[in-house]
Amino acid sequence: MNVLPRPARHALFAVFAAFMVATRYHHFGDVLHLPDASMALFFLGGLFLGTRTRGDHLRFAVLMALAVGIDVVAVGFAGVSDHCVTPSYAALLPAYAVLWYGGRMIASRHAVEPRAMVLTVAAALVAATLSFAISNGAFYWFGGRYENPHVAEYVARFLQWGPLFVRTTLLYIVAAMVLQVVAVRSLGARNAQTARR
Repeated sequence: MNVLPRPARHALFAVFAAFMVATRYHHFGDVLHLPDASMALFFLGGLFLGTRTRGDHLRFAVLMALAVGIDVVAVGFAGVSDHCVTPSYAALLPAYAVLWYGGRMIASRHAVEPRAMVLTVAAALVAATLSFAISNGAFYWFGGRYENPHVAEYVARFLQWGPLFVRTTLLYIVAAMVLQVVAVRSLGARNAQTARR
């Protein structure tokens, strides 16, 4: 995949940030709200904004700071429960890094063609599963919310919640790739018309 020009990267980053603000309060969504898109946005950030430069790490850090800032506002001022805010909250850093750098790793092989898109979705599946395992595992084992944590209960909880988070992440990623296909084909058709004139 070609690296986007700087103005396009800035615009796409702004769209990702706005979408995170719009969805992060409502982790599971409801009739009025979309589910949290954070996991997908970190993967897509690495996929579309990753440039293998210092700016790449900076964009990851800014998106991470935005996620934390939204949580601070939600818990501190909007009355959202602080149940998930424990010492294990720090595990979101490696959990989201897995997504960002997983997207960045697959970016060079991503293209608007079926085989490459299937490979991207497979990479997203692996990254999202690993990311959820990190965040959920840290919460279960180190969050202090369970008196007697044990493997069987953790596995049951992982199997209960993991598919929901991974499925939501993949749905957002597939939707983003559909938009990419539409944009690329639209741009190609426009360029072809211009060339015929």
